[in-house]
Amino acid sequence: MKKPLCAVKLFVRRLFKIIVVAAAISVTASCAPRPPYRPPAPPSSTAPAISRAPQPAPPPTEESFRRPVPQEGKIREQDLKTRRPSSGPGAKEVSREGGAGEGRAASESLAPPLFDDSSLLAKITPATAPQRAASLRLTEEGRQFLDAGDPHKALTRLEKTIVIDSTNAYGYFYLAKAQYRLGRYKESLNFLDVAESRLNKEPFWLAEVHALRGENYRALGMMQQAEASYAQALRLNSGNRTAADAISRLQADGQPASY
Repeated sequence: MKKPLCAVKLFVRRLFKIIVVAAAISVTASCAPRPPYRPPAPPSSTAPAISRAPQPAPPPTEESFRRPVPQEGKIREQDLKTRRPSSGPGAKEVSREGGAGEGRAASESLAPPLFDDSSLLAKITPATAPQRAASLRLTEEGRQFLDAGDPHKALTRLEKTIVIDSTNAYGYFYLAKAQYRLGRYKESLNFLDVAESRLNKEPFWLAEVHALRGENYRALGMMQQAEASYAQALRLNSGNRTAADAISRLQADGQPASY
């Protein structure tokens, strides 16, 4: 009975020692300092970048088609022309080009030829007032007498036009023309002033007024005023034959043309 009892006591002692040692180890581990917390390191910058597919270019808009393309060739050509020498054959070419440019600038200042609006009967419509229609018919008769070379009969008809309708601007114009044919230049200028104030919205007839005014000034010997009136007529209507022929005569006589 002594041997089993001794074995039990020995086992209990060993178990107790194991428990004491385990308790000591756990206490020691709890008292040991903990390592500081460190955040995880960022990923390396050398990591391969994610490749992205190229974005397609936006389709051209309507505005891009309208945008003018600079004419580089023309600019360079102009620069070369301006760098030509001032003497020698190159200088002659520049002078010719300059003269052509001045001629083009003068022609561009003139208005294009206008439609012939001289038919007075065409202005009579069903909506035209009776007095106005009668005045226009008399004005047309007076114009025909002027074309036939009879200003006296024309004057008789034309004086009635403004009695019937005092607002008939064409009647005043042909009255001025009849007075001019009769050599009454100042009276003609007075009628032209009235006609101009009533024809300010009709370029064809305004050109006729300025051309006839130029004829009156020329007959009175007022050449500068005549030239200015002819030039104004051509600015309004480059197809005005009276003004164009008068300017040609002035140029042939050595007079300057200022249009």
